[in-house]
Amino acid sequence: MSELTFDLTVIGGGPGGYVAAIRAAQLGLKVACVESRGTLGGTCLNVGCIPSKALLQSSEVLHQAQHKMKEHGVTVGDVSFDLSQMMKRKNEIVKKLTGGIEFLFKKNKITYFKGRGAFLGSSQIKVTAEDGKETVFSSQKTIIATGSEPIELPSAPFDETTIVSSTGALSLDKVPGHLVVIGGGVIGLELGSVWARLGSKVTVIEAAPSILPMMDKDVVRTMKKVLGAEGLQFHEETKFVGLVKDKSGVKVTAEKDGQKIEIPCDKVLVAVGRRAFTKGLGLDSIGLQTEKNGKIKVDSHFQTAVQGVYAIGDVIDGAMLAHKAEEEGVACAEIIAGKAGHVNYEAIPNVVYTWPEVAAIGLSEQEAQAQGREVKIGKFPFAPNGRALAMGEGEGFVKLIADKVTDRLLGAHIVGPSASELIAELAIAFEYSASAEDIARSVHAHPTLAEAIKEAALAVDKRSLHS
Repeated sequence: MSELTFDLTVIGGGPGGYVAAIRAAQLGLKVACVESRGTLGGTCLNVGCIPSKALLQSSEVLHQAQHKMKEHGVTVGDVSFDLSQMMKRKNEIVKKLTGGIEFLFKKNKITYFKGRGAFLGSSQIKVTAEDGKETVFSSQKTIIATGSEPIELPSAPFDETTIVSSTGALSLDKVPGHLVVIGGGVIGLELGSVWARLGSKVTVIEAAPSILPMMDKDVVRTMKKVLGAEGLQFHEETKFVGLVKDKSGVKVTAEKDGQKIEIPCDKVLVAVGRRAFTKGLGLDSIGLQTEKNGKIKVDSHFQTAVQGVYAIGDVIDGAMLAHKAEEEGVACAEIIAGKAGHVNYEAIPNVVYTWPEVAAIGLSEQEAQAQGREVKIGKFPFAPNGRALAMGEGEGFVKLIADKVTDRLLGAHIVGPSASELIAELAIAFEYSASAEDIARSVHAHPTLAEAIKEAALAVDKRSLHS
């Protein structure tokens, strides 16, 4: 092999791409990874999952100091915060993690090209660096892992100063007096809650009948109550019409039941979803067409219509989640290396990192009903859970949905403290096709938050011990 010939090239260095590159290298392939951002980690590490969670954590620490420490007998003086320090901390975390991936690339002898990758042919890649320098090399196989980008509304184009995407909302230089969030999904609620805790008035406009439209109805009811108490105001079943910017700020116009609503504000966060990023890849040169939504169609082995070209993550169908992309990256690399790669799409959790957190896996009660399934429901609140009370975090519940005949778990939903961690137990349960009885018979340490999961499993057969 010549120096510029690779067994596998991954275009995109986000969670799916860099994990695919590492796994392929572990399996003995000569691997290259192309990333245009200048740092590895994709949207998730640079301007998504990690920086948003850093700010969520900082704002929650502030909220605890302001509202929760007193009940623990901890007295503090006047509580204030330094937004620039919060942003500095966020940036340092991002730098540490993205630098860590570069270390892993060196450790696994992966060639890292900084620049935009495009196909010249199905086995030939061109990388254009920021300074215009071009590098062309051959690759037997290629994985497209270029991720997604925020959807921009024609009537609210991003300027990342006043009208911001999720990226701009992570770097505001001061707390908005009034922030309007267009979109009541995961991103809108997470970032809305950050700025609400820091002092913003936050108004959420959602076109669907409720916020978190894909979540179980019990989850939605609880989150509306909790986030409402935190200061978020919701306009559901409300259509965003447009906005006007002037020297005093922004005036947002929306419509509900034929009635016009005008909302003056300082900033607008547009969080109406994300779309696959497949522009500029030279797909036409290899005869690969995208779907109407920009996504790429693949078979069960992640291969596109072009032999030797694969795709994973946000550019293919399915939930746009970093951990889904990672699992696809591993599976795709293993398949390319001649092994049996597989992703269990029924066992992928979804998390909302507000406080309390939300975590879900499998079917909601409404989805199970729509499929005509006969189910049993077990639900247990955190209010009587000893560990939750000791933490001062009794809000929320665990809800399990099981098949009425087989008792197999079909869905699990958690609203409460550390839901993002608790859902892992249920992800394993789904991976092994566990029944509610399996969870109910498992010994859970006392006192722990996880006991609420055991109690919910017991409640499936109406035998919860503590409610």
